[in-house]
Amino acid sequence: MNFEQFSFDQRIVARIKAASYDTPTPIQQQAIPMVLEGHDVMGLAHTGTGKTAAFMLPILQRLTKGPLRRVRALIVAPTRELAEQIYQMGLDLGKNTGVNSVSVYGGVSKVSQVSRLRSGVEIVIACPGRLLDLIYGGDIDLSHVEVLVLDEADRMCDMGFLPDIRRLLKMLPTERQTLFFSATMPKEIRKLADSILKDPVTVQVGKTAPVKTVSHALYPVPNSLKEDLLLAMLQQTPTGRVLIFTRTKFRARNLARKMEKRGYHAAALQGNMSQNQRQQAINGFRDGRYDVLVATDVAARGIDVSEISHVINFDIPDTVDAYTHRIGRTGRAHRSGEAFTLAGKADEQMIRDIEKLLGTPIERRRVPDFDYGGFVPESQFQKNHSKPRQKTRSHHKRNYVRASRGRNSPRHYSPR
Repeated sequence: MNFEQFSFDQRIVARIKAASYDTPTPIQQQAIPMVLEGHDVMGLAHTGTGKTAAFMLPILQRLTKGPLRRVRALIVAPTRELAEQIYQMGLDLGKNTGVNSVSVYGGVSKVSQVSRLRSGVEIVIACPGRLLDLIYGGDIDLSHVEVLVLDEADRMCDMGFLPDIRRLLKMLPTERQTLFFSATMPKEIRKLADSILKDPVTVQVGKTAPVKTVSHALYPVPNSLKEDLLLAMLQQTPTGRVLIFTRTKFRARNLARKMEKRGYHAAALQGNMSQNQRQQAINGFRDGRYDVLVATDVAARGIDVSEISHVINFDIPDTVDAYTHRIGRTGRAHRSGEAFTLAGKADEQMIRDIEKLLGTPIERRRVPDFDYGGFVPESQFQKNHSKPRQKTRSHHKRNYVRASRGRNSPRHYSPR
C-alpha cells in the first residue's frame, strides 16, 4: 500500500515524495479515505503514529479546489510547539499548491499574525487563547470554516482549555467537517466528542500504549544521586539525540545548565522561555546543534524529531498517559529507541501502573562501577508483584482496638 491509492493532486504527490513518505502509517491508511469522503472522524492514536499527515493531506487536497484567501480550515492545538509543528508540515506538504497557512498562539506579538491573516490564508493553526483573542478583536473571520480539527484533545482537557473550546465551537459554522484526535478518551473528552461529531467514523490504531519499537529500562536511584547517575549512564551508553523529561521548569533549566558545564551540547525547553527561545531550542535539537534537550511535559508537546534515540525520565511522570506521550518521542519512523526511567521508592505505584500498561515487568538495571553510596538498587522494587498477604481476623481486631483509643492517640485506624 502506498500514497498513490489516495489520488492526491499531483502537486501534493510531489511533496509527499520530497518528504520521503513511502508507506502510509496505519492511522493514515484508515483516516485519509474517511476524511477525503467528508466524514467526521474520531482518531484515537498515541503520539508518533503519523496523525498530523493523516488530516493535513486530505485538507490540502480539499483546499486545492474552491475559493482562496479566506479561512476554510481551522486546526486547534494545545501548545505553541505543536501548532508550529503542524504549520511546518502544512508548509512542506502544501508547497506549490497555492494554499496558505498561518500559526497563531500567545507569547509573541500578534501584529505579524494579524498581518498574515489580513493578507489571506486558507488554513489557521491556533492555540485556543490567542484564537479567542483574535476573534474578540475582530481580526479573524471564521464564518467560512469548512473543516475543524481538534488535535490532542485530551491534552487540551489536561491544560484547562475545554471552556475555551466550547466558546469557540459556538462561533463556527454548524455545517462543517470535524476531525477529533486524541491519545486517550477520558469522560470529559468523550462528552465533548459526542456533542460535536456527527455520525463519526472511529479510527483507532492499537491501544494507547508506547510503540513496540521502544525498549524500557528502570534505574532505581535515590533523588540525591539522580544527576550523578544520569551523567554516568550517558557516559556508558551510545546515544544519538537524547530527550530528558523533568517534572518542573526549574529543574529542566538547572539540569540543562549542569550538563552544559559537563561538556554536553544541551538546551532546556520549558514554559518560562520566550517563544523565540523555545523555537531556537527545538530547531537546535532538530538540526543537531544540541545533542540533549531537557524538557517539561507541556513544553515538549509538538517536538517532532525522528532521530531521538533515547528518552530519559529524570522524574517519573504523574500519569501513565504522560509516560506514553513521553516515550512516543523515540522509536519513530520505524527506528528503534530506548526509554530509561530514574525512579525512587515513592514511584513504586506508578511503575506498577506503567508495567500494567506494557503488559510486562520493566527490566531493572544498575550502572556498572557507579558509587551508589551504600544504596542497593536491587532492593528498591520487587520484580514480581505478588498479591498482598491476606489480613487475618486478629489483624483486623488489632486495628479495631487501636481505633477505639480515639483520634488523639498516636496512631489512628478505622475499623474494617
